[in-house]
Amino acid sequence: MVPVNETVQCFVEVLLSNLASTCVLLLACCAAVRWYIRDSYKIGGFSQKHVFITGCDSGFGNLLARQLDQKGFRVIGGCLTEKGAKDLAAATSPRLKTTLLDVTDSASIRSAVEFVSREVEDRGLWGLVNNAGRSIPIGPTQWMQLEDFAKVLDVNLIGVIDVTLQFLPILKKAKGRVVNVASIAGRLSLTGGGYCLSKWGVEAFSDSLRRDMHHFGIKVSIIEPGFFKTGVTNVDLINADLRRLWTRLPQEIKDSYKATYLDNYMRIQGFSMNILCSPDISKVTWCMEHALTAQYPRTRYGAGWDAKFFWIPLSYLPSFVFDFVVNMFLPSPKDTRND
Repeated sequence: MVPVNETVQCFVEVLLSNLASTCVLLLACCAAVRWYIRDSYKIGGFSQKHVFITGCDSGFGNLLARQLDQKGFRVIGGCLTEKGAKDLAAATSPRLKTTLLDVTDSASIRSAVEFVSREVEDRGLWGLVNNAGRSIPIGPTQWMQLEDFAKVLDVNLIGVIDVTLQFLPILKKAKGRVVNVASIAGRLSLTGGGYCLSKWGVEAFSDSLRRDMHHFGIKVSIIEPGFFKTGVTNVDLINADLRRLWTRLPQEIKDSYKATYLDNYMRIQGFSMNILCSPDISKVTWCMEHALTAQYPRTRYGAGWDAKFFWIPLSYLPSFVFDFVVNMFLPSPKDTRND
C-alpha cells in the first residue's frame, strides 16, 4: 500500500506540472492574440498620403498601384516604358500619376524625385516601394560572365540603393515607410547568376537602413515572396537566355557537361516552376499594403505558402540539408556512372 504522504506528494507534483504547462499555454495564447490585435491597427488619412512604386509596368508593382489607388492613396507609379505608364493610367483613377523611371540611371531617378517632390509638396512622401527587378541571366555559375552579374545587380540592388538614397529627404519629411522587395532567394541561394546575390544584398541593405532611419521615424519592411507567376519567373524568357549562355560557352566547358544537360536543365526547371509558381500575386501585394498601412508594420513578410512553410523554415536548417533539396531539382552535369 502506497503511503499517504507519497500519494499527496505525487498529486501535488502532477498538479504543479500541469499548472505550469497551462500557464505557458495561456501566455502563448495571450501573446498571439495581442500580436494579432496590434497587427490589425491601421493608420488613417490615406487620401493625404503619397506612395511611389518602382516597376509598375506589370506584376507586383502594377497590381499594388491599382490596389492602393482603390484605397484612396495618391499613387505615383514609376514605369520603365511609355506603354506601361499609359496602360496603368488607363486602368486607374485620375489621382494616380505616372512617371518614366529607369532604376539603373541616376539621372532618371533624379527626374523622378523632382516629379514626386512637386506632387507631395511639403507633406513629404509617405511610402517608397522598391519593386523593380529582373531575374535573367540565371543559370549555372560557370556559364556567366561578369557583365551577366552586373545586369541583374544594377537593377535589383544598386538600383534599390540609388532610388532609396535619392528619395530619403522627402521620406524624412513625412516620417514615411520604405518597402523593399527581396525574395526567399535572399535567404537561400537557389541558382547561379546575380539574382540571389542581389536579393541577399537587399536584405542586408534594408536591415542597416531600418536601424539608421529608426531615429527619423522612418520604418523599413522587407517582402520575401516565394514563387509567383510574373515576368521574373517567365520560363520561356529564362530558357531563351539559357540557350544564349550555352551557345557562347567555350567548347572545353561544354564538353565538361553531358550533351543532354541543357535540355534536362530546362525541362526540370520548367517542371519545377509550373508546380511552385502561384498565380495569385495578391498574396504579395497584400503584404506590401500592410507594410504601408499598418500602424505597426512588420520587419519581414513571407509572402506565399511555399515561403512560409517550406523555404523560410528550410533556411534555418544545416547547409547540407538545403544542398540535398536543391540538388533534387537539378540534373547532374556529369555521367556519374563513368566516375
